[in-house]
Amino acid sequence: MEFLRNTWRHRAHVIMALPVFLILFFIMYVPMAGLVMAFKAFDYTKGIWGSPWCGLQNFEFLLASKSTFLSITKNTLFYYVLFTAVGTLLNVILAIAIDQLLFKRMAKTMQTLMIIPVFISYAAVQFIVYAFISSDTGLINNTLGLNVRFYSQAKLWPWILLVVKIWKDTGYGSVLYMSVLSGIDTSLYEAAEIDGANKWQQIYHITIPSLIPMVTVMLLLSVGNVMHSDTGLFYQVTRNSGILYSTTQVIDSYVLNQIFKNSNFGFTAATSFFQSVVGLLLMLLANFTVRKIEPEDALF
Repeated sequence: MEFLRNTWRHRAHVIMALPVFLILFFIMYVPMAGLVMAFKAFDYTKGIWGSPWCGLQNFEFLLASKSTFLSITKNTLFYYVLFTAVGTLLNVILAIAIDQLLFKRMAKTMQTLMIIPVFISYAAVQFIVYAFISSDTGLINNTLGLNVRFYSQAKLWPWILLVVKIWKDTGYGSVLYMSVLSGIDTSLYEAAEIDGANKWQQIYHITIPSLIPMVTVMLLLSVGNVMHSDTGLFYQVTRNSGILYSTTQVIDSYVLNQIFKNSNFGFTAATSFFQSVVGLLLMLLANFTVRKIEPEDALF
């Protein structure tokens, strides 16, 4: 009864929150019922609930090719670590540069220019990348007088994908850190300046410590997606070239290829279930570790 009375007392807030709650419920939670497909031999004629149970066969199919599974898992983890480490570092550096050093006078213009790549889909990005690295008409080969066949050299693609990822996401990611910087009490910088601290010392002793809680939270949130990758980046930008699979195929692009070949939605559900469970366990472990070291920075 107390819950109902409290809800009625705050009915205006409940009504305001209702649309968001409904969106989260129908988009994020209702589809989770489809995870039952991971344990069924899906049959179009019988539907999800009428299809027969198959136990762990879909998971066995995922693990059937041990070498392939290990390769795509290794690539997925490698790109997660690479993108997270480099992306976080550049986001922080760019946010500090705009807020404190290089571009403070034109911060709004810089923010606008940095956010633009986020709205360009990977379907378009693949053509931009092709214009730069095509072996025949590519800007890099023609400008530097080279003859590098980028689409047949797998060893080059981790760095190509890193550059594309940085170009597309770094600007948008730095905006979040800039919002934290804008909330720092300016009296701290004034006091430090009176004490004789230069700009670099102010950044080291005030700016960076203020960003650490946000960096920690963002890293904790990203750990949940450690087994997920940006399908557009790995499938479209690489043009799904089989010769590049050794360094570019991750779990999500592998699943997408399997769907196009076999339409095995039970396998897809099993893979998504596997990715989510691993991500959840790693996030809980990371949060537990942070809570032991710095309780205030933990998510829960």
